[in-house]
Amino acid sequence: MQSQDVAPSPAPSPADPVVDVEQAEAALVEHYPRLVRLAYLVLPPGLGRNRRVVTAHSLTQRALPRGRAQAPVIPAQSTGRDGDPGYAFVRLQVLRTALEAGLPLRRAAWPRRSQLPPLLPQVWGLRLFPRSGGADELALDQHLSALSGPARAAYVLRGLEKLPDSDVRQVLTAAGCEDPDEALTEADAVPAKYALLDSPEFDPCSLQARPTDLMRRRQHTRAALAAAAALAVCGALLGLPGDGWGPDGAAAPAYAQNPAAEAALDPARLTRVAATAWEAATRTDFSVWPARGGLTGDTALLRRALAVWARPGERVQVSATPGTPSGGPAGPPQLLYAGTVDGAHVVLLYDGLRIARYAEPTDGTKGAALDFARVDGAGRAEASAVVLGRADGNVRYLTAPWVTRAAERDLLKPGAGAMDLHLSHGVTAPLASPAAQTGPCTSWNALQLTDATGTRLMTDLGELVPARLTTGRPGSAREASGAEALHTWSPYACSLASMRSAGVRGVNAWAYARQPLPDASGSADWVCTRAETWRGGGTRVLAEFRTPGGTYGAVAAKAESVPACGAKDPHVLAGVLWKSEAGNWYLLAAGSRGTASIGATGGASADAEGGLLAVQAKQGTRAQLTGTLDDGRVISGLH
Repeated sequence: MQSQDVAPSPAPSPADPVVDVEQAEAALVEHYPRLVRLAYLVLPPGLGRNRRVVTAHSLTQRALPRGRAQAPVIPAQSTGRDGDPGYAFVRLQVLRTALEAGLPLRRAAWPRRSQLPPLLPQVWGLRLFPRSGGADELALDQHLSALSGPARAAYVLRGLEKLPDSDVRQVLTAAGCEDPDEALTEADAVPAKYALLDSPEFDPCSLQARPTDLMRRRQHTRAALAAAAALAVCGALLGLPGDGWGPDGAAAPAYAQNPAAEAALDPARLTRVAATAWEAATRTDFSVWPARGGLTGDTALLRRALAVWARPGERVQVSATPGTPSGGPAGPPQLLYAGTVDGAHVVLLYDGLRIARYAEPTDGTKGAALDFARVDGAGRAEASAVVLGRADGNVRYLTAPWVTRAAERDLLKPGAGAMDLHLSHGVTAPLASPAAQTGPCTSWNALQLTDATGTRLMTDLGELVPARLTTGRPGSAREASGAEALHTWSPYACSLASMRSAGVRGVNAWAYARQPLPDASGSADWVCTRAETWRGGGTRVLAEFRTPGGTYGAVAAKAESVPACGAKDPHVLAGVLWKSEAGNWYLLAAGSRGTASIGATGGASADAEGGLLAVQAKQGTRAQLTGTLDDGRVISGLH
């Protein structure tokens, strides 16, 4: 494999924009999959796919500056990153360290950190690698492996970042490449099949897992167990006199015959609800779901599911939404489902706080999985559906007994109508899951459910329980099922991707302001989307901005664990730097109803009465926003 030296990067110009940690972090989080893909493609193939995956993630996660730093003004041509100095900075850091990782180790010099195996992230016992592509992807990978590091970088910047050669030269020079022209010439030898760079073959965020060397791992495990046993004996001897380490208080000895624990593991004591119990119940939630499925009488399957819940073995894949305990049930749980779904035996159990999903192959228990989701306080809307299984990018749901109709709807096409999903004993036909899609966001499928009280929309965010979608002012939000609500959600549905696997209970979209744009450019919409979680904390708020004729909204500001845009504090203030078609830059800001005035300080200084502000500014300007409400309270703008 060829290699080229990477020279020290040139010092940034004093005229270059200044990037702080928050701005760089926002760009890194928003474009993390693309940055990791870029690193993976530039890293030398000789590392092996597992090492390239973890190294790509490690280099991307270390791309943040330690403080304020200057970034060269190198444009990003793809939509959503144009003119963002934060993205330009982290992209340059990722590229620089990926090129350094391909340099040969030298005896006379200390190795650079990027040349060593990454400390984090690490996945013990598994080898990770992207999904395999077709013959075209394999051929492209072989062509790229024959290039030097700078040439691979040139090819990737051309194809993935869509930069012209003049900008590619600037990026490579800033990354420390001594001869960017030679790198471009070498890259010309590879066919320009740039669309293949977006395929799953080169996506280190969508991975497959295989075990490592099992025999060697077993030997290491035996040695570790022997050492642990010796340490335990020493600890017991030290704890014998007095009340030191030895006494366990009221806790039962390990593996004791505890009556309560045994009852929780007895399939005969599982709670089973009658099929019509929900019709007369005062509470309408998971506690009134009947037991469904063709294997509710399979005692052996139910016993395995309960035993794995209490004591999952080392080969069981266990996952839990944030804030969800994964310990065993305190007593006999309720059986919701036991049956065969897409080639797997599936058991759904409910203990009043959590839903547990146990799945095993139909031909054995190897590869069993156990998933948990917190559902305490669920109402009729949130308890409408649970994920039964995922296969081939599709998801299949078990719906509540009160659901009479299920349908699939694309949120990006509000006028296209809904496509009915067949329901069989509460189980839906499979539908494409947005949680599994990679690459550009061209659709976002939602589950539409109808019962006697109305219609509601749910979306899969990669967890057991789909998130409920609503629209309207916080405190008076309504189901996102009407025509107006669907058109409100359409430009912002793709932003739901940032809320995957966060334990989200529901997401509300609120069109809180409409702002006339300078230079007679029409009017822009301001929308706040807020994701509430089952655990209460960790809420995510996005302020999004959409110009006239824009297909998608752009994220102007984001925050976590703040009351803004919520039922307790339905006020929000956000700003964005916007360029008109006339070529002028403006600082725009909008506050929700009840905002008496807005002030801007820092890179731009201005004040405006009411809830809208528009002032001419320079490219790259960063300002701090404050708003005064009608009652005199001062609020800060989202960052």
